Amino acid sequence: LPTPPARLPYVPHVSHMALPGKVTATTFALERPCCVFDGHADASDAVWLAVAFANASATFRNPRSRADVPPYQQLPTAHSYMTLETAAAAYSCLAASPPVLRVGSDTACRDQGRQDPCNGPLPSPGPYRVKFLLMGCRGPKAETLWSDPILLRRAVSPSTIDPAPARHGSDVVVIASILASLGAALATAVLGALGAKVWGSVCHRDLGTDAFALRSYQTHHIPPALHRPPPRGCGCSP
Repeated sequence: LPTPPARLPYVPHVSHMALPGKVTATTFALERPCCVFDGHADASDAVWLAVAFANASATFRNPRSRADVPPYQQLPTAHSYMTLETAAAAYSCLAASPPVLRVGSDTACRDQGRQDPCNGPLPSPGPYRVKFLLMGCRGPKAETLWSDPILLRRAVSPSTIDPAPARHGSDVVVIASILASLGAALATAVLGALGAKVWGSVCHRDLGTDAFALRSYQTHHIPPALHRPPPRGCGCSP
């Protein structure tokens, strides 16, 4: 019987880095394991990523050779596949490699004629579990633990999008325009009323001055003084 692979105490996980599109409807960014396989890998060994639906990870069986690797095209029926075949040296402590692995990024894998290990888009939100498997010429040599369930984003169907917010936005614009017009009209009316009041005050003050002037110069209405007879005992004698 083949020797069981060594169990490594590493748990794969989605990257903690702030990345755009870290988890999408068909992909996720996995942190690249570093220094995990040192001491177990030879120069000719390769590291694979096993991907399985979360409820099927317990029944996953490691392949005995590269020829037995489950391909991406069998995911709908086998509920698991292996991908991202990489030289073990790329995961060593001294390797200068990108910090993340994008799972599900190869859209060309949808071609059913391809038989090479593909990293195709994930067909559903999952959830999924993943683990890394170190394989040599004689089969699996070491493996990590399975990850926690990874749930992808759900795509929104265009038929479920409510167009009401757009209509509400138009209504808000119309209402805002009406309120702005009413505000302008009210401001005009207030300014007009204030102007009329000020003008009336000025006119009233002018009219009051003219009336006083007219009353002051109406002396010709005073009746003339009556002729009084001279007092008795005064005047010339006949």
